[in-house]
Amino acid sequence: MYFTLPSLRRPRHPLARALSLLLGVAVLGVLLVFGLVVAGVLLVGGVVLLVVRQWKQGRVPVKPRASGAQPAVLEGEFVVIRQGRPVAH
Repeated sequence: MYFTLPSLRRPRHPLARALSLLLGVAVLGVLLVFGLVVAGVLLVGGVVLLVVRQWKQGRVPVKPRASGAQPAVLEGEFVVIRQGRPVAH
């Protein structure tokens, strides 16, 4: 089974060409405005979500680290992976 689209020939009449051009520009404008509205809603929703989350958590005071204190160390096992040919130094 095979699917064919109808032939998309441009109209010869100048008024029909102008109307199809205006219709195409109008469709692009509507899509642009719709996209901007969706982007704005997502942006405002994200900001509201961040503000609500920050408000629920409250402000946690940051404790300054003592100058002599060691930073926390993450323990683990490490393996050296050599890639390529070894280079003699």
